[in-house]
Amino acid sequence: MSSKRRVYTREFKQEAVRLTGTSDKTIGQIEADLGIPHGLLNTWKRQLAGEGNDAFGGQGRLTSTDAELRQLRQDNELLRQERDILKKALAIPSTSLRTGFTRSQR
Repeated sequence: MSSKRRVYTREFKQEAVRLTGTSDKTIGQIEADLGIPHGLLNTWKRQLAGEGNDAFGGQGRLTSTDAELRQLRQDNELLRQERDILKKALAIPSTSLRTGFTRSQR
């Protein structure tokens, strides 16, 4: 039998991490009180310390670096498509020159 995965909101995670600093309880006790698996609170703490306000994105929210990377990849793909179109456009006149046709022979 599979267990259903719990999803925690950003606010819940931030409040749980805040409790570790303000409460006199241990992290293990806070995890037990909140009903979250052992070790998860430490993971959230590291995420918040490392990413700051960008922590706990999820549900379509990207960190600023991920959003920038996504935009750069989209721009790169567009530039590749434009380059390929220009290559094909430049190849059209050169094929008529290779076949020996000139304007005066038409």
